Amino acid sequence: MEWGSESAAVRRHRAGAAAVSPPEREASAPEPRVGIRLSGGGKRGLGKGLISFADSMRTSNVIIFLLIASRVYLEHITSIGPRTTGSIENEILTVQYLLEQIKLIEVQSNSLHKISVDIQRPTGSFSIDFLGGFTSYYDNITNVVVKLEPRDGAQHAVLANCHFDSVANSPGASDDAVSCSVMLEVLHVLSASSEALQHAVIFLFNGAEENVLQASHGFITQHPWASLIRAFINLEAAGVGGKELVFQTGPENPWLVQAYVSAAKHPFASVVAQEVFQSGIIPSDTDFRIYRDFGNIPGIDLAFIENGYIYHTKYDTADRILTDSIQRAGDNILAVLKYLATSDMLTSSFEYRHGNMVFFDVLGLFVIAYPSRVGSIINYMVVMTVVLYLGKKLLQSKHKTTNYMKDFLCGLGITFIGYFTSLVTVLIIAVLISLVGQSLSWYNHFCVAVCLYGTATVAKIIFIHTLAKRFYYVNSSDQYLGEVFFDISLFVHCCFLVTVTYQGFCSAFISAIWVVFPLLTKLCVYKDFQKHGSQGRFLALYLLGMFIPYVYALYLIWAVFEMFTPILGRSGSEIPPDIVLASILAGCVMILFSYFINFIYLVRSTKKTMLTLTLVCTVTFLLVCSGTFFPYSSDPANPKPKRIFLQHMTRTFHNLEGNIVKRDSGIWINGFDYTGMSHITPHIPEINDTIRAHCEEDAPLCGFPWYLPVHFLNRKNWYLPAPEVSPGNSAHFRLISKEQTPWESIKLTFEATGPSHMSFYVRAHKGSTLSQWSLGNGTPVTSKGGDYFVFYSHGLQASAWKFWIEVQVSEEQPEGMVTVAIAAHYFSGEDKRSPQLDALKEKFPDWTFPSAWVCTYSLFVF
Repeated sequence: MEWGSESAAVRRHRAGAAAVSPPEREASAPEPRVGIRLSGGGKRGLGKGLISFADSMRTSNVIIFLLIASRVYLEHITSIGPRTTGSIENEILTVQYLLEQIKLIEVQSNSLHKISVDIQRPTGSFSIDFLGGFTSYYDNITNVVVKLEPRDGAQHAVLANCHFDSVANSPGASDDAVSCSVMLEVLHVLSASSEALQHAVIFLFNGAEENVLQASHGFITQHPWASLIRAFINLEAAGVGGKELVFQTGPENPWLVQAYVSAAKHPFASVVAQEVFQSGIIPSDTDFRIYRDFGNIPGIDLAFIENGYIYHTKYDTADRILTDSIQRAGDNILAVLKYLATSDMLTSSFEYRHGNMVFFDVLGLFVIAYPSRVGSIINYMVVMTVVLYLGKKLLQSKHKTTNYMKDFLCGLGITFIGYFTSLVTVLIIAVLISLVGQSLSWYNHFCVAVCLYGTATVAKIIFIHTLAKRFYYVNSSDQYLGEVFFDISLFVHCCFLVTVTYQGFCSAFISAIWVVFPLLTKLCVYKDFQKHGSQGRFLALYLLGMFIPYVYALYLIWAVFEMFTPILGRSGSEIPPDIVLASILAGCVMILFSYFINFIYLVRSTKKTMLTLTLVCTVTFLLVCSGTFFPYSSDPANPKPKRIFLQHMTRTFHNLEGNIVKRDSGIWINGFDYTGMSHITPHIPEINDTIRAHCEEDAPLCGFPWYLPVHFLNRKNWYLPAPEVSPGNSAHFRLISKEQTPWESIKLTFEATGPSHMSFYVRAHKGSTLSQWSLGNGTPVTSKGGDYFVFYSHGLQASAWKFWIEVQVSEEQPEGMVTVAIAAHYFSGEDKRSPQLDALKEKFPDWTFPSAWVCTYSLFVF
């Protein structure tokens, strides 16, 4: 085995790390390869009895032991605690544990394979348009890289990526310790296999993903093994457990989707999720972006999506990751990696880059995948079929007394009026609920949203069509009207199919399903209805024919709300979540109800249905307004906490002469949902609107120590005065030099030292422009609002951060040419705490998750 050199810090802390490591078996006594190596008893007390049992099992049970080992890894990694970049827990304890397990895996590996290990500590910088645009700089962060290859070596490789760091104050079981645990055991199974690999498999355990994708950038742009990689699999999380969804592929490498289709044992994939995620609607990103944009490498992005309510909170613990989730992930990742590592396509993967793929699973049983160009042909063929079907009717109507075209066009207008008024109705309800302060009432009880917005949508559609039936289509037969409005619904779906296909959306296949199956159903069963005159028989056959589109639609809608509902609880104070949810839910109901509009004209009366729906909506609305449905839950089995950031900070503002003009200290409070502090004030009266934080207009990003540039999502915050903080590792920022360049700009060179996480903000004054800097690709990137945001982090033993900016001045300003500020964030160790912060945290009710840390902020004018 080839090992990278350990840092002095690792050696110094080895004894301390051993204190938290479970006892390992001697490497000189490896287990049989058909079983599983157990890294001590873990928390579940697996011990020698299970080892003896494992030794007696047959090779066919290797997956069972893969599952057991993955859980042992998971429990150990999470027992270390939160693992923020730069902390001892992340840089020393977790890294040492990973290295120890990799050594044991190497001892048990088959002689057909060779394992090489490298500890990479990269330094670099890049700019990214995520969250409005910002620049990132990292120094001496940590990657643990393992290469498994044939004994004679390999010229090509597939990459498997996970990250072992976590956000502050979270154990990070799902995000992303479980993925790293599964990867460890996949490495073990592949290395112990007697089947030779054709290509190398590189396992990257990266230590700075939560720092906005820094470690993956350091690997793909600097590591020598990066040049071998032809494809990758990225393992992520947007929730805690459940199925792992393939939500990004490519770009434009259909063979990768085919590899997943061929190999995955429990497929769960959707091009719909890919297009939604890449649209930017979801304020999140993954290492997939880095490998795609900076490495030009195609890949597959997988993520757990269920139970996102506790994602990035203290509740993201190992015991909440279900056995089924680990089993599924292990089966899929092992199978897909093995498939890719023995694939001839990996050798010349770029030759197979030709367009996007339409892909979707069918109830988790299998995946349907085909090139998007084929999908476009299919879609337009479906459209032509509908054109022929409707065209025939329109031509025939000229020879009949009934004016079909007129009724069709009027019905189309009525249908759009129904949809429009339904949407307006639910939006009015959502606005009223937001105004009375009862947003997110459905957050803990999703059925509330269905009873409120779903029933309102259906009731309004039925009401509009009932009026049309009673006052406009007075002399038309029910059967004729039913046929007309079926054709209208078919036409609407067909128009939507043409639009999304023309725009190039792969998800247009959904519209095709909603055209093909209803049309076939109509052609097959409507003559039966005309012949027998039996509405009951017709309804039964109609529902049977519509079974496929409705089942798939419900399956897809479940996935959509499984992802979106928790996100709306952490989407900031500027986006009214009820309006968003009401719009999505109304759209889903309109699609599901579209082919039942014709039944409004076939049935004798809709009065009881409308009254029932209206009653349900009204009662739910009154209960919501009265505060009956509390949004959050502290139920240990199913918590749904309110997320709050508490930053105990000391701010110092300097003028152009370097004198301090303002200094204050307090606890800065951000509630990351629309309800703000309305639910908190009854428990902590001092947090109310009288202490709302005010924006410092002359300071970049309002003069607050933002950890990430998300101020545009959260402009409502609170500031509770508190004593000054004095962290032991205090931040220092100074101007090293100021010089005039030959191209008539001013170059300012700075030096900063401090904790592992710092943020640097810049605002150019009127008449000044940032022309270039030593960060990213050299071109300054602004965030939303026009200010510049630089995210900085370092591992252990980092040197002082030195960088420069160039300012082009077109006219002299008495107040200076640029304002800069630096914020230091203390996420680990004793510096992250203060007595006042701890005391305030204790006051928060148990249905909240207050994530707290200490920070400092210093502003300067030059």
